[in-house]
Amino acid sequence: MSNYPSMDTYSPLYKLAEKHGFKMGACFSPWQLKNEQYLSFMKQHFNSLTCTNETKAYSLLDHAASMADPDGLPVMNWQLADAMVGWCHENGIKVRGHVLVWDAFMKEWYFHEGYDMEKPFASREEMQRRTRYYIDRVIRHFEEKFPGTLYCWDVVNEAVGDHADEWDGSDARHIRTVRGGMENLFKTHMGNDYVEFAFLCAKDTVDAIGADIKLIYNDYNMYYPWKRDAAIALVDSINHYAKDEKGSWRKLCDGVGMQGYIGGYGKQQGCMDEKDIPDIEKAIRMYAAPGLEVHVTEMAVRNYENDPQTMEKHGDFYGKLFDMFASINTDTEKLLTCVAIWGVQDRPDIQGYGYRMNGPYCGLIDEHYQVKKSFDAVHRAMSK
Repeated sequence: MSNYPSMDTYSPLYKLAEKHGFKMGACFSPWQLKNEQYLSFMKQHFNSLTCTNETKAYSLLDHAASMADPDGLPVMNWQLADAMVGWCHENGIKVRGHVLVWDAFMKEWYFHEGYDMEKPFASREEMQRRTRYYIDRVIRHFEEKFPGTLYCWDVVNEAVGDHADEWDGSDARHIRTVRGGMENLFKTHMGNDYVEFAFLCAKDTVDAIGADIKLIYNDYNMYYPWKRDAAIALVDSINHYAKDEKGSWRKLCDGVGMQGYIGGYGKQQGCMDEKDIPDIEKAIRMYAAPGLEVHVTEMAVRNYENDPQTMEKHGDFYGKLFDMFASINTDTEKLLTCVAIWGVQDRPDIQGYGYRMNGPYCGLIDEHYQVKKSFDAVHRAMSK
């Protein structure tokens, strides 16, 4: 039984966030689209949602249809993504598009001639043609079917490596050549500039259709100095990649997405360390300095234990974190555009990857939709 008032007694979190100049976001999956209690919570408290996997290329691409396409261009299956974005459109909730280009889990057949794994890898020129078409088609599809609902796209996800053996030592951008020992096929077969090229394609489409869609580079560990500095170098490279007809550099990247997984990975040690909060604030300020938007895109304050003392500490940390978020935007300076919480609800049933990424007790609410101190602390922080 919760020690806090019922959810209905709290004003919407997104209304409080609006007063501080940023959107309040969460995420949902296809199975949650069938969960009326979860959807009700989303509608009550959030004005930005992200589809967890269904707007990623590996979810949208249709292998058989792509192989059969007479022009050799990729074909997408929109069914699940349309259902999810359509629900947001009907309920007046904006959507973060996530993600156009990501090396992880990408279908290897996409990189082969004729999309046939028995054939050689396609040329750089062919991969650029396919990827330009894919990016253009995806952006146009959602804007035409659900106009104005997608307010941004994560154009490229997690291109910056984690360890020195994952990138070329001369590359200040630290573009990963491998991930977990697996080759980055985009870099190998599209080229060293695949990130910049993807942003150019996205920008060309957004400009052509006149859409108000921001283009974002998204990655994790973005508040650690080694990752932060490489990401800053990457965004600078993106925005010095293509010129307009007057010879000026085109701003292809509008902002940075800081995935907000905070704390120990798979273990309680390192979780809820308050020294992380000033590092996060410093990173936000550094990313915003050249005129970029900053989004906190996939936030989970990790927690693996549910005893009263740990839950109290979790709430305290959340409150202090949102004190910072609420204060960083001022009347004269707006540095933060959105805070999107992915670990919004406790999931003591999760195992494996989900357990390591979020922790089972990272939520603002518990598994029974009861208010936790974490929710109450966030609400109080933004009510000041």
